[in-house]
Amino acid sequence: QVQLVESGGGLVQAGGSLRLSCTASGRTFSSYAVGWFRQAPGKEREFVAAITRIGGGTYYADSVRGRFAISRDNAKTTVYLQMNSLKPEDTAVYYCAADLVRIATTPDKINYWGQGTQVTVSS
Repeated sequence: QVQLVESGGGLVQAGGSLRLSCTASGRTFSSYAVGWFRQAPGKEREFVAAITRIGGGTYYADSVRGRFAISRDNAKTTVYLQMNSLKPEDTAVYYCAADLVRIATTPDKINYWGQGTQVTVSS
């Protein structure tokens, strides 16, 4: 099992940047693929980005590709989401997710979740 804790959310103006962190417990962190999802008020949770177990592959939703970057430091058991050129429509609670082998893009197939961190982008 793995436990996930997100941090780094906050309030930022449109065009600004934030970096989210997801720190995991457990010594087998490198066995897990990790991803980020987000959920805006009144909307379903949606896939944002994912990274493979050793970081060789990254995947992004079309809405964030070119603006967000996911990375990981297995020695620190931490995954990062660098968010640049933020837009008001990026406002949501951002959740870290983990699974063995790969991250599905549908939330109901994810086995491990963090508690979420709020990101608010003002116009």
